[in-house]
Amino acid sequence: MDTQRTSVGPCLLSGVSIVAALALAACGGRAPAGFPGGGPVPVTVVTLKAAPLTLTRELPGRTSAFLVADVRPQANGIVKERLFTEGGLVKAGETLYLLDDAVYRAQYDSSVAALAKAEATVVSARLAARRSEALAKVDAVSAQDNETATAALGQAEADVAAARAAVDSARVNLAYTRITAPITGRIGKSSVTAGALAVANQAAALATVQQLDPIYVEVSQSSGEWLRLRREIDAGRLKAGGAGARIAVLLEDGTRYPREGRLQFADVTVDPTTGSFILRAIVPNPDNRLLPGMYVRAVLDEGVVADAVLVPEQGVTRDPRGNATALVVTAKDTVELRPVTVSRTIGDQWLVDAGLKAGDRVIVEGLQKVQPGATVRPAERGAAPAPGATPGTPAATAGTR
Repeated sequence: MDTQRTSVGPCLLSGVSIVAALALAACGGRAPAGFPGGGPVPVTVVTLKAAPLTLTRELPGRTSAFLVADVRPQANGIVKERLFTEGGLVKAGETLYLLDDAVYRAQYDSSVAALAKAEATVVSARLAARRSEALAKVDAVSAQDNETATAALGQAEADVAAARAAVDSARVNLAYTRITAPITGRIGKSSVTAGALAVANQAAALATVQQLDPIYVEVSQSSGEWLRLRREIDAGRLKAGGAGARIAVLLEDGTRYPREGRLQFADVTVDPTTGSFILRAIVPNPDNRLLPGMYVRAVLDEGVVADAVLVPEQGVTRDPRGNATALVVTAKDTVELRPVTVSRTIGDQWLVDAGLKAGDRVIVEGLQKVQPGATVRPAERGAAPAPGATPGTPAATAGTR
């Protein structure tokens, strides 16, 4: 008896299933997807198109001043006065500090007096040389005396030249007591006050002037990314942006800086510790909103793909091995499974490298209701629903998968 019950059970279950299916068909219902006799499953598709696409890359970096100049004394002396406001704007040549110039002024006056003495001596020597030359013509003086007078004139003229050089040197040293701004820019904190001793060519700067408009943005890019870009460019799939490419700056709080910069140069040396190299961009900064040392993120134009194909993210799935796949509707409205190669996301879409092309219809809604080989009823996403479509079907409900 137990054996008969075991054999009869499955038959009864199979019969009940068939009866249930027939009853569902009689009532006008639809069998589940993949069930024999089921109709085409409505799905939402996106028809892929090819269009030019500018690829960008977001890289971390920091800002640095366009020009930086340390203010150091070139003469020894006591600081008499500071003539600038810390943090203010100074112009090139503007006096920043005054040093005590008593010693240098005395040296200058002494050199001026020595020059006047030398000039007076050369006048006397010139007259003596002229007289000697005239007397030598009538043999009134010996040739040796005439040569001596001429040599004395030459020596006096040389003394004038030396005295004039000493005056110029003293004038320069005196001018060094007025410490001026080497460049135009914002000046930082002063390291000395009035009464401090300044020493020529000292190691510590009195202050630092930085030009902040424009300003540099320096970012790091890995050598691996650079090699990948070179392969894409060499293969003709990417048109290089190169020097002068646009750059957008994202501030530390995530806001976008209102002005765009330009890529200026790429370093020629890779850092062996990080495997990256420096890219430098120059960015307008008229309102000094960017300050040196700020952390920013730079969005750089890497290049242009002439015929880029983008597929919505929901149209690409992963198999158990992690490989990307997509379900494509063929010309006969059947489902085909395609292996896909994607490289990066662009907004809410994937950039396709291989596996899909322009004109392919990729299923983006109703993926869980179909299998490869199944017949479907595709509807373009964003198109008006077909007449008689039932609300709540995948063709009319966004986000259904």
